[in-house]
Amino acid sequence: MTGAAREAGADAAAPASPAVPRRLPYGLVLLLSGAFLLAAATAGVAVGSITIPAGQVWEILLHRAHPALAEPAWPAVRETIVMDARLPRVLLCAVVGAGLAVCGMALQAVVRNPLADPMLLGVSSGATVGAVVVVVFGVAWFGVFTLPFSAFLGALAALVAVFLLARSGGRMTTVRLVLAGVATAEVLSAIAGFVVVTSDDPHAAQSALRWMLGGLAGTTWEMFWIPAAAVLVGTLVLLGVSRPLNLLLAGEEAAAALGLDVHRFRAALFVLVAMMTGTIVAVSGAIGFVGLIMPHVVRLLVGADHRRALPAAALLGAGFLIAADLAARTLVSPEEIPVGILTALVGGPFFLWLMRRKAAR
Repeated sequence: MTGAAREAGADAAAPASPAVPRRLPYGLVLLLSGAFLLAAATAGVAVGSITIPAGQVWEILLHRAHPALAEPAWPAVRETIVMDARLPRVLLCAVVGAGLAVCGMALQAVVRNPLADPMLLGVSSGATVGAVVVVVFGVAWFGVFTLPFSAFLGALAALVAVFLLARSGGRMTTVRLVLAGVATAEVLSAIAGFVVVTSDDPHAAQSALRWMLGGLAGTTWEMFWIPAAAVLVGTLVLLGVSRPLNLLLAGEEAAAALGLDVHRFRAALFVLVAMMTGTIVAVSGAIGFVGLIMPHVVRLLVGADHRRALPAAALLGAGFLIAADLAARTLVSPEEIPVGILTALVGGPFFLWLMRRKAAR
């Protein structure tokens, strides 16, 4: 038998490789994600108890950017609504959504688990405990940085505890990690609830309780800058370590063989994710499942390479949370639903579907 014949026979005997799903071009995905974010942000600023035409919203923004770009032909109260009430809230929604999405993607790579999420792993609950203590007891040791710093410490402690519990007694598995995260989150939520219920200040307790459900009501420009800086720096750092994150997807042994100090890298990523989650929770409360849903959507669109996936996750996460917050403000107007409730209603079924899909595999 000739070499060509042998090769042909081997090809015929080999099983056919699974078809690789066709994906949209990466540039088109970014363009569509950016358009979705822009449309959601415009609707978020325009829609409310007083509806402002979208064109007028952009005229107000252009006038604020430079007076020569648009003539002021609108009532002064509309400019106040856009610039002081709705725009900071929409921008903070974008920051929180982007930060949760990239944190979820980083966690899923670091712990090599597609079910990882800041909420499910107890990170948000740890940050909530730290922040509730500050809110209820009026602690202000570090000025405006007290709340983010306390939330960061709580998030870091929770993440380390979950990781150690999941690895104790053997190799870390999906079930072990999820169980450790859920158990830790429940304990921490109980602690936060106990602190709120036993508070002597009813106003502080009510504020903390509503904030624990996740929401961005009452957002001001002063609340925007710290989480915006934390998410921007954290996302840039994650983009800078995209290659090590990609190596971890192949397994700890393979990553170590290629020169990655897995334990040191994982510890550094835990600190980074805790810092980002802590600053986010400090301004928005616990908003779950954004970090679970967005990474999976992005991987379906652009693949698992973090150099391509992280920017897309940030754009989609930002647009998704703006849209969810808009729904929270308008579904039962004039009442407002905490946005964490809506994301849980969407994310809970998605989580169960992922569990079933993973079990089937």
